[in-house]
Amino acid sequence: MSASKQRLMQEYKDLSKEKWANIEIDEQALFKWTIGLMVINSESAFDGAYFKAEMTFSDNYPYTPPTFKFNRPIFHPNIYSDGRVCISILHAPGEDEQSGEQANERWSPLQSVETILRSVLLLLDNPEINSPANVDAGVMYRDDREQYNLKAKATVQASKGDIPAGFEMPKTLEEAPPVKFTDDDDFWNEQEDEDDFGASESSGELEEDEGEDQEFESDEEEQEEEEEEEEL
Repeated sequence: MSASKQRLMQEYKDLSKEKWANIEIDEQALFKWTIGLMVINSESAFDGAYFKAEMTFSDNYPYTPPTFKFNRPIFHPNIYSDGRVCISILHAPGEDEQSGEQANERWSPLQSVETILRSVLLLLDNPEINSPANVDAGVMYRDDREQYNLKAKATVQASKGDIPAGFEMPKTLEEAPPVKFTDDDDFWNEQEDEDDFGASESSGELEEDEGEDQEFESDEEEQEEEEEEEEL
């Protein structure tokens, strides 16, 4: 297996653990991924969306960036009408004087599928409107946010048609909270009776000391009685 395929297989295994991405691959065609990118964020205009997308890789990956394209059109300042996303991380390595993009903003072999997907999710809620791919969406986002959000909600509803049969959308990205300890009075009373809140060893020592004190007191009393009998 080539180095590119090995890298992609490892990235696929790592991403399979995430709740917000549902990835389908064909090991016979490993350079093309089908992705379900989920927005699980109550503060997002796209909350609840299941955005189906495609990523394609070259055999020179990770030295050249993959391509990313949404299957459904999304009304967004940085998404073209054909679903392509205008984002720096997908641009070829190196600085671009014309666009003003720095090298650290663009693709590098240190980037990965996960960093791309996270960047796209971030872009959905924080668009760059100074040089939009969709001018109308950029103007609406700037001047009429309420109408823009309504369009976003309509897009979310349409996207749910791409949810695979039997797939359950996560409602939160947080893990289940730990089981709350039940405050059982009987449990505490039982523990207190047994060892006085965990002082079982010291309790035993106290009992032993008390026994020695009582034995010592008995010897003294016996000696006093003997002395009194001798005086008589």
